[in-house]
Amino acid sequence: MKMNKQINIYVLVLSIFFILIIASCSSAPKNPGDIYNLRNQAEEGLKTSNKEAGQGNLERALTLLTGYKRQAILADDPSLIIRICLSRGNVLFSLGRTEEAFAEWDFALGEAEKFRDSELLSVSRIFYARGNLISGRVTAQTVLDEVNRESVNIKKDRLYIAFSWQVRGLALRSLGRYTEAENAVKRSLEIHEKDRYLENASYDWYIIASIRSLAGNTAGALQALETSITIDRRIENSWGLAASWRAVGDVYHKAGRNNEALEAYRRARAIFAAIGNEHEVAEIDNRINN
Repeated sequence: MKMNKQINIYVLVLSIFFILIIASCSSAPKNPGDIYNLRNQAEEGLKTSNKEAGQGNLERALTLLTGYKRQAILADDPSLIIRICLSRGNVLFSLGRTEEAFAEWDFALGEAEKFRDSELLSVSRIFYARGNLISGRVTAQTVLDEVNRESVNIKKDRLYIAFSWQVRGLALRSLGRYTEAENAVKRSLEIHEKDRYLENASYDWYIIASIRSLAGNTAGALQALETSITIDRRIENSWGLAASWRAVGDVYHKAGRNNEALEAYRRARAIFAAIGNEHEVAEIDNRINN
């Protein structure tokens, strides 16, 4: 009888013990399954880096992109690696580090081919074509043909769709087909304005101004730059403001309105000086003195 009582107490204790274990397991956080910490950080970081680049903070953007590229590689995420390489190449190109930029785009192309991502492969080719156009490595017609061919594969990412229209506009501008060029850039502008990518929209207006200026439309060029400046003031994009005021000076100078050109150059110089960009200050001083 005593033994049976001890067994019953022992079973009761065990039962309570197992109930507590089960309760603690059910109340603990569930296994999260897939973990995307590196990917999520790099995705958000890519957006931040692109914003920094759009505001002319190129060295900071490059530093950020270098770190996020490492995270994308650690996560072994091909799409993320490709997109970061494209942006990193863009920043390097803007910094004048042309060969490094093309090496970055080459790497993106190779990754897109390896993982058979047709959309990012076409995007990579358009980035490469834009670099070739600006550096004069190929003709504008060659670039236009490539953009027309590759852009049909870009259907998901609206920013890349806008980019393809922008590059098409640049190629058409180089060919002197100014009306078509402006219409192409306006397709890019529509996407940027609708999706609230205001730095990009400001740059679209900047390109439109250059197209109008080349076409001899001084008033239209100044109107486009005024719009660009208005947007950059809203988002406090100091580099964009300085670049647009410099372009205003160029348009006035081309039109022979030297006093107005000088005033615009001085405004651009003041902003670049406040940013601490000595290279751009020296470049504007050269305009003022010549």
